[in-house]
Amino acid sequence: MEELRQVAARIRELRDICGFSASEVAEKLEIPEADYIRYEADGNDIPINVLFRLAAVLGVDLNELLTGRAPHLESYCLVKRGKGLNIDRYPGYMYQSLAYTYKHRVMEPLLVTVEPDEQEAAPVSHGGQEFNICLEGTMELLFDGKTIRLEEGDSVYFNPSRPHGQRAVGGRARFLTVITL
Repeated sequence: MEELRQVAARIRELRDICGFSASEVAEKLEIPEADYIRYEADGNDIPINVLFRLAAVLGVDLNELLTGRAPHLESYCLVKRGKGLNIDRYPGYMYQSLAYTYKHRVMEPLLVTVEPDEQEAAPVSHGGQEFNICLEGTMELLFDGKTIRLEEGDSVYFNPSRPHGQRAVGGRARFLTVITL
């Protein structure tokens, strides 16, 4: 959990450098101030969509917010199998950033592994556009009140400003999500 405390410390430091109060950042993120203060205190359970927006508000790359290291590549970024930047945000979900060293990304490719859970995925929404392709297992995209089932090789492209969430069905699922920033 030391990693989460470091993320929280970076968030506080960047907010101070930007000259924002906690309430100003919470307002910009459109979240309750109490939630933002909790995120800044321990870095625990910050939703990925909040992290994307927070990085934009603070003027840094998402991966710089998470690791303290700025991306530095400008022509290409090679990530070998299993070597993506791990982003652990929710129980049962593991994200791997697949372009974390590339500067000025306009999209965020993430390999997502989801463990099965009987509960529906908590809906999130964020800007941009999103593409998901199921690589392993079976998953459901809960999108704007609908359930869309994806099996290996199936894909969906959608407007993520609408409430959505993904979950594994019948076992672990892996999918690639690409989100425009």
